[in-house]
Amino acid sequence: MSTTEKMTLNMGPQHPSTHGVLRLVLELDGEVITKITPDIGYLHRGVEKLSEYRTYHQVLPLTDRLDYLAPMSNNLGYILAVEKLLNIDVPERAQTIRIIMTELTRLQSHLVWLACHALDIGAMTVFIYAFREREVIMEIYEMISGARMTSNFFRAGGLSMDVPPEFEPKVRKFVQDMPGYLDQYEGLLTTNPIWLKRTVGNGVISAEDAIDYGITGPALRGSGVNWDLRRDIPYAGYENYSFEVPVGENCDTYDRYKVRLVEMREACKIVNQALERLKPGPVLADAPQIVYPPKESVYNSIEGLIHHFKIASEGYPVPEGEVYQGVEAPKGELGYFIVSDGSSKPYRMRIRPPSFVNLQAIEKMSKGSMVADLVAVIGTLDIVLGEIDR
Repeated sequence: MSTTEKMTLNMGPQHPSTHGVLRLVLELDGEVITKITPDIGYLHRGVEKLSEYRTYHQVLPLTDRLDYLAPMSNNLGYILAVEKLLNIDVPERAQTIRIIMTELTRLQSHLVWLACHALDIGAMTVFIYAFREREVIMEIYEMISGARMTSNFFRAGGLSMDVPPEFEPKVRKFVQDMPGYLDQYEGLLTTNPIWLKRTVGNGVISAEDAIDYGITGPALRGSGVNWDLRRDIPYAGYENYSFEVPVGENCDTYDRYKVRLVEMREACKIVNQALERLKPGPVLADAPQIVYPPKESVYNSIEGLIHHFKIASEGYPVPEGEVYQGVEAPKGELGYFIVSDGSSKPYRMRIRPPSFVNLQAIEKMSKGSMVADLVAVIGTLDIVLGEIDR
């Protein structure tokens, strides 16, 4: 009588397809996956605890490093939560620029996802093309903030500064060209027989299971659930924009691929609408106790210098209360829950990271499939370890 034994295999924490220091403990029957246990924590930075010892302004750079491929989405969620506690209104120009930058952030995050997902499955050409387009967005980041990735540009009450004159034409040209590039990607992948074999029917998770696991973002919409915070619980002025929310039908890796491609086209439409709404005006709220004074005042008057110094060194008090703010980040719902005790530092901050929540469904999506198919499932979840190990 023959017997079989199951094998335990470590995938990671240094594996090229895990997109970070993730360890997956696989239990295999031959090459068939029977169990997956994610082992996380290799990158832990303690952002939530660090926030209790920093002023609200000093917490902002910590959020850049969560999903480091979507820094402005991270900044926006945090800033909106702080502005709720402060009960301040943001000027229209600042709101519009925020929309432009967060949709460009969605584009550059999805471009990295597509590049790496395709490379994992063996399509190198798409990797090169997608990073070519992402480079333009990195140049726009650098143009307005001085940084290419951790682009700390948003502030409570508005923006750190206005955008330069060359910002608008560069963004306009990019979103005009981007649909043509998306056509190139689709020409390489969408009907490619190898791509179809690796993605169609792989990583299936039903709408009911996706909701039960708390999955959000493209991974949820790929399962046919028509839910997008920008449309269903609007924030930052998204109620003024018209866009479609794509959903899948077959709940597999291929559907999630198609959903993200459509989202990139819709992001271009939103940016075009925002450019038409972009009018001259202030980019900071009229709240001197919260916002930094103009640089001319800091350089040319002792009052401006003292004002700047006090906010930078002591922060600003935030009224007592608690608030939750969720945003539709590229990977799903990114939420900040902040408790204020009336001081200049958060009493408690809790982050709801989409990658962390989405990762828990990996066993449901992969159990019974081959080890080689797991690579495609990791790619389709589009996780980043900066927010899993926050």
